[in-house]
Amino acid sequence: MATHTALCRGSNFVVPMMIRQCLKCRVPVQLNSRAYSVIPPPRDSEEKEMLHRILRVDHAGEYGANRIYAGQMAVLGRSRTGPLIQEMWDQEKKHLEKFNEILAENRVRPTALLPLWNIAGFVLGASSALLGKEGAMACTVAVEESISEHYNSQIRALMEKDPERYTELLQVIKEFRDDEMEHHDTGLEHDAESVPGYWLLKSAIQLGCKAAIYVSQRI
Repeated sequence: MATHTALCRGSNFVVPMMIRQCLKCRVPVQLNSRAYSVIPPPRDSEEKEMLHRILRVDHAGEYGANRIYAGQMAVLGRSRTGPLIQEMWDQEKKHLEKFNEILAENRVRPTALLPLWNIAGFVLGASSALLGKEGAMACTVAVEESISEHYNSQIRALMEKDPERYTELLQVIKEFRDDEMEHHDTGLEHDAESVPGYWLLKSAIQLGCKAAIYVSQRI
């Protein structure tokens, strides 16, 4: 009887412990079932080129946006508009940091034109800010609208191909697209359209954005 009781007590201790150990063993398997954070391993050279092109141009766009806001802050940083520009710039910094991380994880080469976007972005930001708050906001509207439209085209393309396969990438792009649209709306709310020659300025900036997108995908 004593032996039977001891065995029962022992089993009451051992069995739960074994269950806990098994559960612990299973957790890493579940966590590691997906070895990538955002980009799935390319199935062929065509998919690899598509994904690298997407990442390269998105990284370039966020890099350029950061330089534009840097230029605006150099001119308007101490004005009443400074905190607003800084708030939008802080979001762009997070976008760029994320794409830096994704490029490094997937060994994607950034565009060779980053030195050019470094200068061009800063000059565009500073020159638009020299027109005053309205000029800076007009620049923001033009750039963010272009980036949002480009993100939307990528979302449509990925959704058509395989939305489940690109779930994480779609989530990142959609989140950043929403931030860009918020910046666009902020620019309109802060008198972007009141700058002299607004439509001409907007069209010129967006033409430059489209050219930058085209070459950044390929170089």
